[in-house]
Amino acid sequence: MHTPNANLNLAQTLLKRAQLNPERRALIFEGQEFSYADMGSKVRKQAQVLKDSGVCFGDRVGFLGFNQPSFLETLFAATAIGAIFVPLNFRLTGEELKFIINDAGIHSLICDDPLIALVEDIRQDLPCQHFFAAESQTKNWRDLQAEVTAADELNATVETQDHDVALIMYTSGTTGLPKGAMLTHGNIAWNNINSSLAFGGSRDDISLIVAPLFHIGGLNVITLQSFAMGSAIVLMRNFEPGAVLQAFTDYKITHMFGAPAMFLFMSQHDAFASADFSHVKTLICGAAPPPESLLTLYAERGVDFCQGYGLTETAPFASFLTPEWALSKLGSAGQPPMYTELKIVDDSHSEVAQGERGEICIKGPNIMKGYWNRPEATAEAIDEKGWFHSGDVGYLDEDGFLYICDRLKDMVISGGENVYPAEVESVLFKHDAIAEVAVIGLPDEKWGEAVTAVAALHKDQELSLEGLRDFASEHLARYKLPLQLHIVDALPRNPAGKVLKFKLKEELTG
Repeated sequence: MHTPNANLNLAQTLLKRAQLNPERRALIFEGQEFSYADMGSKVRKQAQVLKDSGVCFGDRVGFLGFNQPSFLETLFAATAIGAIFVPLNFRLTGEELKFIINDAGIHSLICDDPLIALVEDIRQDLPCQHFFAAESQTKNWRDLQAEVTAADELNATVETQDHDVALIMYTSGTTGLPKGAMLTHGNIAWNNINSSLAFGGSRDDISLIVAPLFHIGGLNVITLQSFAMGSAIVLMRNFEPGAVLQAFTDYKITHMFGAPAMFLFMSQHDAFASADFSHVKTLICGAAPPPESLLTLYAERGVDFCQGYGLTETAPFASFLTPEWALSKLGSAGQPPMYTELKIVDDSHSEVAQGERGEICIKGPNIMKGYWNRPEATAEAIDEKGWFHSGDVGYLDEDGFLYICDRLKDMVISGGENVYPAEVESVLFKHDAIAEVAVIGLPDEKWGEAVTAVAALHKDQELSLEGLRDFASEHLARYKLPLQLHIVDALPRNPAGKVLKFKLKEELTG
């Protein structure tokens, strides 16, 4: 006998909610309110526009832009017809975007108006068959809003399987080339079940979404779960501390996800003392553990934090530290969620003893399908038993709480953004003055970690931080540019010639 599966199609989540609760508020953006019926209608119309433009099951639809309703409508419209949504990082340079758009083979690209000039510079090198301007009429670009307004509504969403890919989210590669993590409809649904069971949620919640939606944290910590729940989100185009604090007062915000740097900047703003946090249930902090001083500052205002550890590849939650443990387990990334397992292994992939350091491995229905067009990288990341090898080093304490110590891949997290040293090093190495260079993360009160270049120079050469940043700015997004430069005679290396980055960190942090 055939057992029917639940329809976990991402678009179906929103459209079913529009059917069940058409009158409820779904989205508030720049003073405008949209009900679930409004959103459902716009999604069905945009899905029809994409379908009429030749977008088929499995084709990739890209979105390049800031947080706005069109991002979410494109996501749901694409998945409604079985296409794959590819969110693009608006902080990237034209060269970086060109690689990703070609790698994903994007069929149709929706672009925010301020970024159209960036795409025009590389347009002749892109595979896209259609270019849509997200918000207005622009020469050589199709006017998405006009076409959506005139379109009929898509009659029925296509049937997808849990293992069908819903999103490809690009993560910076340790080799300098980004990889696309394929997240399935099932991955997204199971992550949202995990997070609902960990920190709850009600359909009367009002969540503030201000982290960039192209990040797995911005998109799938609260946002997609809210639509499934039938609650409302307040979406902000970008992060500005004063405006964010005002939103807590204006909209009676109950939840917000952010990186520690965001909560720090809010706490340093003049409006922090008068902001109304009385409706807040919990703030969710990701990307790095918040310092105790920050937790205390918000605790004095009656605000709890739920911390999490996760990766794009885990959609994203791999562990949670819920508020009751925030201080007694300070520094911990928490426990694995209900339907996800976690273990620590040594170099031979054997589980290590409690308290011993090793690589963090994660298993569960939230683990990505693999990397787009990268079977070797997929095989390296996910073993034959389904364990995802994170590349992060950690240990479990006697109560099973996870502590993260370091990164096998030397990743730097600056302001909540992942910066991969190999990518930055390959650009800096091209500078005429540089003989050898290593990029490390050093503690930084503002950004969590500062991208730091340690360079040995060719004879009789000089180099300033400003000069190095100017040189690299053509090739790297601003958040990847070094914030510090240290000149040394030579980089410390082991007998095999590998740079000993831990020695550099020890020397530079005293």
